[in-house]
Amino acid sequence: MIRVKSWKDFKRIIEKSQPNSIIYSIEQGVPSKNLTCLRIIIPIEGIQYTFIDMAKGDRLRETKIKLHRDKIGNLYIRDEDVKELLKRELNIKDSKISAYWTI
Repeated sequence: MIRVKSWKDFKRIIEKSQPNSIIYSIEQGVPSKNLTCLRIIIPIEGIQYTFIDMAKGDRLRETKIKLHRDKIGNLYIRDEDVKELLKRELNIKDSKISAYWTI
């Protein structure tokens, strides 16, 4: 597994490799009650590239995905926002986008 530190570099890897699938996971950030961390994984034959984006203010630091608040004030990331970003910014035509727990 290779961790890619910038969104720009991660996008370049995806555009170059055109993976069959992209997997994402919405995880707990700090404080731990908030679902404010996004992990994106691209499995390519023999290797996995991983990108992790953390919250900064009301958005994720690199991808700029907007954070939402539930009724009791916890921050969270919507699945729809992640999928929309991946389709819009990555120029992936035939890649399957899946949440980690659905694969």
